[in-house]
Amino acid sequence: MGFVAKYRNARFSPYKLRPLADVVRGKPASYALGWLSTCALKKAVPLKKVIKSAADNAKYLKDINLEDLIVKDIRVDEGRTLRYFKPGSMGRANVYRRRSCHISVELDVQDKKD
Repeated sequence: MGFVAKYRNARFSPYKLRPLADVVRGKPASYALGWLSTCALKKAVPLKKVIKSAADNAKYLKDINLEDLIVKDIRVDEGRTLRYFKPGSMGRANVYRRRSCHISVELDVQDKKD
């Protein structure tokens, strides 16, 4: 029973977001949101919003609290790439790539081990 949230065509390079996703993968959702909130990077904001959205889905659909959820899976896949050209040296045209990504998060209920 997983709760999923997706953010498609985020205007961040997937190569820059994947290290942050690796930190919060497998951790409790409350820890992940707290860590991303204190992380002073602009690229942490979309990850935090997607995890918060999945937690809100769990609260709305099954009335599960944030403390009972873990980040089961978080993926940052490559999205579309906008290519544009700017003048280069000696009359050439240099290609620039503006990368985007698809972020998907799946939260699951944490097993209580008493």
